[in-house]
Amino acid sequence: MADGDMTIGKPISRIDGSKKVAGRALYAAEYDAPGLLHAAVVSSRIAKGKITAIDAIEALALPGVIAVLTHENRPRVAAFRYAYKDTVGPPGGPFKPLHDGKIRFADQPVAVVVGETLEAARDGAALVRITYEEEAFETDLDAAKAASFRPRLPRLGVKPAPKPRGDFDAAFAAAPIKIAAAYETAAQHHNAMELFATTVVWEGEDKITVYDKTQGSQNVQLYLKQALGFKLKNVRVVNAFVGGAFGSGLRPAHSAFLATLAAKHLKRSVRLVLTRAQMFSITYRADTRQEIALACDAEGRLLAVRHACVAATSRNEDQQETIVNWAGLAYACDNAAFDYQLARVDTPTPGDMRAPGAAVGVHVLECAMDELAYAAGIDPLDLRLRNWVEHDQNDDLPLTSKAQKACYAQAAERFGWSERSFGPRTMRDGHELIGWGVAGGVWDAFVAPVPTRARVTWRRDGRLEVAAAASDIGTGTYTILAQIAAEAFGVSVERVEVRLGDSTLPFNPVEGGSWMAASTGAAVAKACDKLKAALVKTARKQFKLRGKSALSVARGAVIGEALPGGAVSLNEILAAVGQDIAATGTNLPDLAGQRKHSSYVHSAVFAEVRVDEELGVIRVKRIVSAIAAGRILNPKTAGSQIIGGMVMGIGQALHEEAQTDHRFGKVMNHSFQDYHVPANADVGDIEVIFVQEHDPDVSSLGVKGVGEIGLVGVAPAIANAVFHATGKRIRSTPITIDKLLD
Repeated sequence: MADGDMTIGKPISRIDGSKKVAGRALYAAEYDAPGLLHAAVVSSRIAKGKITAIDAIEALALPGVIAVLTHENRPRVAAFRYAYKDTVGPPGGPFKPLHDGKIRFADQPVAVVVGETLEAARDGAALVRITYEEEAFETDLDAAKAASFRPRLPRLGVKPAPKPRGDFDAAFAAAPIKIAAAYETAAQHHNAMELFATTVVWEGEDKITVYDKTQGSQNVQLYLKQALGFKLKNVRVVNAFVGGAFGSGLRPAHSAFLATLAAKHLKRSVRLVLTRAQMFSITYRADTRQEIALACDAEGRLLAVRHACVAATSRNEDQQETIVNWAGLAYACDNAAFDYQLARVDTPTPGDMRAPGAAVGVHVLECAMDELAYAAGIDPLDLRLRNWVEHDQNDDLPLTSKAQKACYAQAAERFGWSERSFGPRTMRDGHELIGWGVAGGVWDAFVAPVPTRARVTWRRDGRLEVAAAASDIGTGTYTILAQIAAEAFGVSVERVEVRLGDSTLPFNPVEGGSWMAASTGAAVAKACDKLKAALVKTARKQFKLRGKSALSVARGAVIGEALPGGAVSLNEILAAVGQDIAATGTNLPDLAGQRKHSSYVHSAVFAEVRVDEELGVIRVKRIVSAIAAGRILNPKTAGSQIIGGMVMGIGQALHEEAQTDHRFGKVMNHSFQDYHVPANADVGDIEVIFVQEHDPDVSSLGVKGVGEIGLVGVAPAIANAVFHATGKRIRSTPITIDKLLD
């Protein structure tokens, strides 16, 4: 792309793609250091109880084993502060690895073996003998929900259940058409490609560089300072490349703490990589039990809505998500009631997983809307349009924009929805039943709730550098920030170098909530404005121009009639001053605006499934998803995010389920062999449509995030298609053959 070409909105390929394809992009477990030691975690064999004895003699006798750390011999330093809470944790006390001998969940880390080689550490871990005293435990949400409770303290950034409006009971009782149903959603695990890993490079004098798989380098930096007593200036955390996370890396993982603990104890560099099975003891999307009731009149207008949920949480923290709120937001209804409760189980604390809350809450709402459509004899798409709403009923606020009608119209036309027959089991192809389903999607259009910063530098080598501590977990952040800076200066993307994922760079919060483009992107744009002003000022001083002379920056030069030849390249200006010129921009959250309006991103999803009438095998034939997300900075990277979300939605609908044996309190399918995620053969034709949506109020760039919305609405569209194909309403996910044939 030539200098001067517009770059924002163009489908530019990822600027980091060549590094990843060539293997030059280093991940947390790929950094080396002189004398690097390796660590392996020993996991608890029981779900609850206490350790009564630890025998590490055999492990320590193994050649190459350096140390075995447990709660009995971990470093006893004055600054060993286990009270620290990371910046994104829910109310309660976080889990503290190796704090004591108490076992709180199955596969809890109970020891760390450090060896000269990975093999020595791994084999040594197998030789550590631990004796336990077991206690009664409960990992079954259906049993635990009898003692459910409403959260006493709210979680930062999570909206509590809305207050009721109108009179649900009276409206529901009097309504001519109504449905009420109970739904179940299974626990899911993030299962990103990259395992949790940490490489701690010991640099002496309690100074370390930590290469970590995380969604927030500065969050981990602060965590290690507080938990292990390092000075903040002596801890550098790097996560330049992250092999997927989906929310699992929002909080510091066991690997970061345990590897750094071992490095501090031995004053050596240490690498620790969790196994795939151990990844299942980090966090997960909580399983839920939900009840929903909808009522409408003969024309399909909603008269009453009630949505209640009980979600799993751990014994020590109250993980909370926005689950029931969507039922009061998505469709017009004057009478609505909500209830959101938690139930404690003996597991790790559940965590945020792509579109937390909405993935399961909108799923139940959209399936229930499909049920209501059939009860009323109204086309499911038509029912949604008849209940259109253009303001936030929960908070009684206007919306900055809502182009979901255009999403429905464009996706329906592309999908061919008008050719659909209404009745279940009315479309087939040989021995396969054909089903078409629709669902709407909604997700918050977040801007980071804290100041977000970025630095932009014009260097003497003629390149533009963008630097921020932001994380790119595969979302394309490197590329869109390069596009923003390139367009600001009128240069090609090839002339922009982006540095991310380093705690020494300007402050950014954790990467989550789909707020990175709106927040860090805005900070980059503001830094570019400040840098251009600084360059103009330098040019004025260099050429002794009076302040009234009109100057601007474009195509890599300062332009103005008063300049020699009408323009002077930025490289010439920097060569004259003998230094690079930089500026830092800060994007502040619009707290006043948030009190005046609400902002959301919307979608419409249409799915076709084929179901073998005899075997019950479900195939997703095709999905069309239309997205209204404000200004799209790069349709290629944004489209990739939506496609990934759609595939994940197929997994939610048909495949993914943590299968816990409640006799042992342990997830049994903790491998890619047994935990099913969609493979190529499971994914049919998928198409993404971006609907034009102008929203100058949502953020300074007019952008809304796309990381989560690609998932929301996909699972219910598939579930509704399964009903249309078979006439069987499966109210639990994943929809598996046994449920369909039962």
